[in-house]
Amino acid sequence: MRILLVNKFYYPRGGDCTAVISTEQLLREHGHQVAVFSTRHPENIPSQWEEYFAEAVSFDGGGLTGKLKAAARLFGSSEVARNFRRLLADFKPDVVHLHNIHSHLSPVVAAIAHRQGVRVVWTLHDYKLICPAYSCLRDGKPCELCYTKKSFVLTKRCMKNSRAASLLALAEALYWNRPELERITDRFISPSAFLKEKMVSAGFRPSKIEVLHNFMYRQLPPVASKDNYYCYVGRLSAEKGVDDLLEAARQLPYPLKIIGSGALLETCRQRYNHPHIEFVGQTTAARLLPLVQRAQLLVAPSVWYENNPYSIIEALCLGVPVLGARIGGIPELIDPGRNGDLFTPGNIIELQSKIAEQFNHPYDYAEIASNAQERFSAETFYGRLMELYI
Repeated sequence: MRILLVNKFYYPRGGDCTAVISTEQLLREHGHQVAVFSTRHPENIPSQWEEYFAEAVSFDGGGLTGKLKAAARLFGSSEVARNFRRLLADFKPDVVHLHNIHSHLSPVVAAIAHRQGVRVVWTLHDYKLICPAYSCLRDGKPCELCYTKKSFVLTKRCMKNSRAASLLALAEALYWNRPELERITDRFISPSAFLKEKMVSAGFRPSKIEVLHNFMYRQLPPVASKDNYYCYVGRLSAEKGVDDLLEAARQLPYPLKIIGSGALLETCRQRYNHPHIEFVGQTTAARLLPLVQRAQLLVAPSVWYENNPYSIIEALCLGVPVLGARIGGIPELIDPGRNGDLFTPGNIIELQSKIAEQFNHPYDYAEIASNAQERFSAETFYGRLMELYI
């Protein structure tokens, strides 16, 4: 088959990019021809298709001209449409597989592909289609007001606490509304049953949405014994619940490694300067995997609706138990007592207690790894994906 993958970024930036890059590799290994459409960025992976990429835009800074150019992208800019049509004409895909396209590319690419009779499959990486602010989070708590009435994004100023930004987000949501998105998309892929449930509660037809968990390429055998520490892997931002974990950690005797960077990194370093807490920062995959692999436990303390976190899947595939917040798609990945446990998000006392319990729980690391590697295998994912493509 000839498959065109579309994502607004084409470098290892986050979960959506991991999904695109891994899917591209998987499809090529199975003999398919794959093209990519994205935006230009100095960190992009080299691609033979980069001449078709759209110019990058910034929603922060850039002066009035830059902001107007970025705002135009929300509704489908002429440059994106022109370059995408050119790529469709030259590559002639059987399937256009969309990933994270809002803001920088927009659903105009789905509309163009649909008009030309190309099958459109769209993997959802966040809640943008039902929450104009992406996260279903307001004032640090889950929020579902916009599921039924999009104007709440404006009245609550959910975008950057800015009336202008929230108005723009509302206009985008009304322009790319549910009936239009369903019309131009043949099938949505939801990496979690939780996200599908929320999409359906917001009015999307369940028959349009298939649940297909993310997969893992990097499979390593579990280690027989663990080192005396636990870890967190991911972005350091408020919705990830890192403050809760750090508050719990400084009152516990177990060493904690915080792996990743983000807006809160420096603040957390200063606030939680403790001998049991190490801020590793951003690191390479070559260093990350052994760090996670030898940990007693990975903690996922999110306070928002996580979808299908790669950090959890990766830990399980490495034979590492996971203590996760009981929120979003996290509970779908954890079988308490067998590969980890769950706790109430935001409950620091419960989190402390559960961490201590996990250090004393006799897990079968080989079994955790074996079960996860089978469940999240690339071949299982590939078989399901082909069904959706056809």
